[in-house]
Amino acid sequence: MLLPGITIFLSAFLLFLIQPILARMILPWFGGSAAVWTTCLMFFQLTLLAGYAYAHASIRFLRPRTQTIVHLALLALSLALLPVIPAASWKPAGVFNPALRIVELLTATAAIPYLLLSTTSPLLQAWFARRHSGASPYRLYALSNAGSLLALLSYPSLIEPSLFLRIQGYVWSAGYVVFVCLTGWIAWVSREGTAATAPIGDVHVDAPTAGRRLVWVALAFCPSLLLLAVTSHMTQNVSPVPLLWVIPLALYLVSFILTFDSPRWYGRRVWLPLFVFAVAVMLAFLFPQDRNAGLRFVIPVFTLGFFICAVVCHGELYRLRPPSKWLTSFYLSISIGGALGGLFVGVAAPYLFHDYLELPIGLLITVLLLAAVLHHDVPSLPGPVARYLEYALLTALTGGFVYLLAWEYPHWASQYKLMTRNFYGAVRVMDIAETDETEPMRRLQHGTIDHGSEFLNPRFHRKPTTYYGPASGAGIALADRASQPARTVGIVGLGAGTLAAYARPGDTYRFYEINPEVVKIAESDFYFLRECPAKWDIVLGDARLSLEKEPPGMFDVLAIDAFSGDAIPIHLLTAEAIQQDFRNLKRDGILAIHVSNKFLRLGSVLARAGADLHKPAMLISNSDNDDAGIYGSDWVIMAADPHVLERPEWQVPQRTAMPAPTPTLWTDDYSNLLRIIK
Repeated sequence: MLLPGITIFLSAFLLFLIQPILARMILPWFGGSAAVWTTCLMFFQLTLLAGYAYAHASIRFLRPRTQTIVHLALLALSLALLPVIPAASWKPAGVFNPALRIVELLTATAAIPYLLLSTTSPLLQAWFARRHSGASPYRLYALSNAGSLLALLSYPSLIEPSLFLRIQGYVWSAGYVVFVCLTGWIAWVSREGTAATAPIGDVHVDAPTAGRRLVWVALAFCPSLLLLAVTSHMTQNVSPVPLLWVIPLALYLVSFILTFDSPRWYGRRVWLPLFVFAVAVMLAFLFPQDRNAGLRFVIPVFTLGFFICAVVCHGELYRLRPPSKWLTSFYLSISIGGALGGLFVGVAAPYLFHDYLELPIGLLITVLLLAAVLHHDVPSLPGPVARYLEYALLTALTGGFVYLLAWEYPHWASQYKLMTRNFYGAVRVMDIAETDETEPMRRLQHGTIDHGSEFLNPRFHRKPTTYYGPASGAGIALADRASQPARTVGIVGLGAGTLAAYARPGDTYRFYEINPEVVKIAESDFYFLRECPAKWDIVLGDARLSLEKEPPGMFDVLAIDAFSGDAIPIHLLTAEAIQQDFRNLKRDGILAIHVSNKFLRLGSVLARAGADLHKPAMLISNSDNDDAGIYGSDWVIMAADPHVLERPEWQVPQRTAMPAPTPTLWTDDYSNLLRIIK
């Protein structure tokens, strides 16, 4: 068992290590959106399904010697695709389908190695069961998930902070070569012999019914759906970085390890009451959706709640496992359920819903499924009173979900003038009635974060609001100074178009925006662009890729305000990105970067970049002004010429010293989120 165990562990380690590595590599190419990770997960789940289907077909239809020849040939072919580093030619250009482009990129880069890694666990378990008909191979599945868990935990804590991104790709490729050698040797020694050709398990066991297979698929579908839905819920309002992707995925694997290692880890008396409590708490935090809970609440509530749901589903899945003869069929059903969950969140949900509804819908489906499984199985608690209490609690949860989705949510959604969603997230427009303090306003939201507001009173249409007031860093940089000639201004991140309020006749404003829905809304529902006196245009696509194509020395002011949820994409904060920004600026130009954030100390990243790149920098922090619709904001101001920041307009009370810099400069190959969490 030693060599198969080592090989299964290594394959699982590599299988889950490649996911954050590749996602981190391509994240900057697609605007730093949280949906990049969701799409990557969907691709890996589909490839895992293909690997399990290959393993099932190989065991079912091929003789052992033929299995060996085919598998060795594929292993040799996969070595020709190393290293697994995406070519720069895959960078998107112009308007495109991001999800389709990501799938194409990952298919060309890593599909075959990933598929072969995914076949290892079911194939080697099947070979083990064939050689040792009296032993259960399912504990090897727990070992496989332990390897996956180690990979996920080591990536944000050890690998990402220690190794440059390209080095990570080379190290992974070296590990894959070792895996190929181990798997090739096991396949070769198992190619023939009476032990290898013995049937797997009891040949007289009846095949699982179609209904039982459907239950397997459903019990795997729900945790997969919840995994992606919870990840999306957290990353859209914090930051689309590997740390927040890894936590739910790691707990997903732990649930498999616990439930498949031994029946003693999953007891209905303990886990079902926890399930009811966890779902109820998550439900309380989901509605109303515009409540922006703190990081210290969001992550524990949804990660632990998801973990409890996953343990219950996988525990019931293990209770319904078949004899080892049907092992590969069982794993194929699990992978089908996982892939369907990924497809629902990654492909169907953005087209079916105008908002993030997959999480409450996924929780409702899980409750209904569990009630159905319990109804046809031995009651989880002894005695009729306990049984009725259990069903009453599940019925109450179901009723609560139906009420919230059918009544409470539509009532909440009716306050919005417009709701739309695509690959880059959910965007809403709402009108806010007049209060004692402010005039009526129209607001643009991305997730739960405001991305611009304007007064509905025509007299105040061009009055800057929210994070862009006259006392903000952007406001000072763009203020009208009579001595200044016509300016060329670049703005990364359109939002409602608020910064166009500072434009003057003769100026040229160029906006860079990756989300086409935001462009439509800014042009049709807000007046900032429509009443802008300057010449303006919009460049659609990732701003960093678009700026690379612009001529040098183009802008007098370049404002970076490309928030994804509540955080600016990391690839706009690296040393290479800052150098590119200064290439696009004139010699006396100003670079203004919006770093307001509740969870991350983004100013520290720029403090290090300014010091290492020898660019003077300062922090402008203004306060709220409710009467004027202005929010407190933090802007880092940088200039190539140190004398620019000595001008009178920058000698203001809201000017403060830069925060302590990060120990290491962030680059396209290196970043460390853990060091900047507040």
